[in-house]
Amino acid sequence: QVQLVESGGGLVQTGASLRLSCAASGRTFSSDTMAWFRQAPGKEHGLVAVVHLSSGWTYYAESVKGRFTISRDSVKGTLYLQMNSLRPEDTAVYYCAVQPSGSPSYDYWGQGTQVTVSS
Repeated sequence: QVQLVESGGGLVQTGASLRLSCAASGRTFSSDTMAWFRQAPGKEHGLVAVVHLSSGWTYYAESVKGRFTISRDSVKGTLYLQMNSLRPEDTAVYYCAVQPSGSPSYDYWGQGTQVTVSS
């Protein structure tokens, strides 16, 4: 059974940094795509960053480009999101998700971790 467990969220001030972690287990992820999404209060969840694990290809939403970095430690099986220069508009629940190789959708989701950035 696939499990994704996020951690690392918290309350920080504008300009601070946080690193989110997503411990992934239950399948071989090496050919999958993994991503971070976020959902702010009253808004739909949106894509933040993506990494295709076999090619290393990454994608970032325009709003986080240059500030956030997605990476994965294949030995630990953990996905990371390094977030620098945080802004109040980054406040949201952050979720990690897995799109299995060959699947058209993100089939596995974590429970989310809250990030709050105060001004």
